[in-house]
Amino acid sequence: MNYPAFYDLAPRITMHDPLAALLGAAGDGLLEYAYLDAVRLAGHSCPTVAGAYLVARAAMMTLFPDGPATRGGIDVRMPAPETDGVNGVIAQVLTLVTGAAAGNGFHGIGGRFARQNLLQFADVAGAGAIGFRRRDSGAAVSVELDLRPVPAPPRLGELLAAALDPAASAAKREAFAQAWQGRVQTLLLEHADDPEVLRVTRMR
Repeated sequence: MNYPAFYDLAPRITMHDPLAALLGAAGDGLLEYAYLDAVRLAGHSCPTVAGAYLVARAAMMTLFPDGPATRGGIDVRMPAPETDGVNGVIAQVLTLVTGAAAGNGFHGIGGRFARQNLLQFADVAGAGAIGFRRRDSGAAVSVELDLRPVPAPPRLGELLAAALDPAASAAKREAFAQAWQGRVQTLLLEHADDPEVLRVTRMR
């Protein structure tokens, strides 16, 4: 796969998945996620996908400060319906990392390891913070993503319009792609731990 080199420089997220250990998918249950995994899931790379990835990372680091977070051991509460804006895309990335799934998730084995309905959507649009809760201890945090400190490159709209032209040259399409991914790179490499971009609040 030919992809921007900075993807490999983005922070990685290590999770411990008891189901993966049981079924032999990972002998020690450890699964390491990279930003490229989120890109493959979404089929594209954008500030929303990168932001969701960093939201998951921030929540896991806060809820499990001493070791890898338990995949499948977290409830996720989205602040708006799945059809609202980019909420569905964000939820997919969060499911990838945390294992928390909506109604279409894994039902479990022998009453254990269920992932179904661990991710819930609000009925109406509300505040932008996403809630995460440990199922074992009840510890909870909310994380709100604010991309304003990572502004879009100048003339991005013009570059997009030029790239969308059916007669656009390869150079024009490349110019847009470089500008678009430049913002993603800045977000992942310079703001992964920025409290102004990722506002984490301990709930309990």
